[in-house]
Amino acid sequence: MDITTARLEAWMRDYYHEVDHDIGSSGVRDLTMAEFRGLCGFDLAELDPMIFHDSESFGGARLRAALADRWTGGDVDRIMVTHGSSEAIYLVMHLAVEPGDEIVVVDPAYQQLHDIAAWRGCRVTRWPLDASNGFAVDLDRLRELAASRPRMIVVNFPHNPTGVSITPAEQRELVEIAAEAGAWLVWDHAFGELTHGAEPLPLPTWYDRSIAFGTFSKSYGLAGLRVGWCMAPPELQARMALLRDYIALYVSPVLEFFAEQAVRHADRIVALQREHAAGNLRLLRQWADSAPELVRFAQPAGGVTAFVEFPGQPDVVGMCRRLAEEHRVLLVPGYCFGDAYASHARLGYGGTTAELTAGLSRLEHLLREERQPRR
Repeated sequence: MDITTARLEAWMRDYYHEVDHDIGSSGVRDLTMAEFRGLCGFDLAELDPMIFHDSESFGGARLRAALADRWTGGDVDRIMVTHGSSEAIYLVMHLAVEPGDEIVVVDPAYQQLHDIAAWRGCRVTRWPLDASNGFAVDLDRLRELAASRPRMIVVNFPHNPTGVSITPAEQRELVEIAAEAGAWLVWDHAFGELTHGAEPLPLPTWYDRSIAFGTFSKSYGLAGLRVGWCMAPPELQARMALLRDYIALYVSPVLEFFAEQAVRHADRIVALQREHAAGNLRLLRQWADSAPELVRFAQPAGGVTAFVEFPGQPDVVGMCRRLAEEHRVLLVPGYCFGDAYASHARLGYGGTTAELTAGLSRLEHLLREERQPRR
């Protein structure tokens, strides 16, 4: 059977480069090279001695060491450098599960976190967040689902697309549920460092069947690097390296140089982006509160996305298309995260404040226009 179309990526392919204002993406504003150099304090002349050798299958030693220092207490053997987190997801979903296995995945979710496994013949069980209660987390329900002893449990907190998160105590309970089931716990850490009002959750390194994905796209503003990382047991990584021999081999050492700079100066970069995101979230909240008849959403606890519901809007997909094609504003319809979310859209507030302001203004204009009686 053919793999299911990745709806989000297909939507982005159609519209991402065709709009003037992006209020649909899930990352913070992209840094310029000048901003990046200023934050990290390096000079491009440092690249001059670089010889264009291949890198290594698990990633260059310097970048792996930097990532290990930040995430695994210096344990380099648990870190692999990948082409964005998307390559890591692809490798893990081919090697940590087998056809016929059951995986439990938070719902809604980034499609790649479950449909690669479904394509391979795994049974996908949804763990729904409570949409009637601001997409709240129901760990009792997860415990019920895990009673069948699934091979894998897949989560991401702070959550994409709703922005909801869990407490450290809830994280420990979630890990306990996975451990009781003997399941792999896949922890998508894409938004992990960008939280609002709470400290970031740690990676669940204390659980020996945990796998985590990270990226420089969401919290750092370095999407164009296309570099990510995976934390996993060494024996799984060894198998991942064998499969990537048929795909990408390794990441460019040029990109690894920039990624190492970002990791070594991550606190400074993330602090800047967190402050920017917090200001934009206040602006978004004020805008939504001024038009409750048009939009509503639960307050995000992290990341830079809100999952917005449009009361009385019968065709959110069509509305998003008109917004892109007639008003040149990108918004992602909720159906990209599953048919159950057709009345929602993912609204990203991580871009520039000017872009967010213009995008919200055009969105409101369209929504009010569509509420006018037809003549």
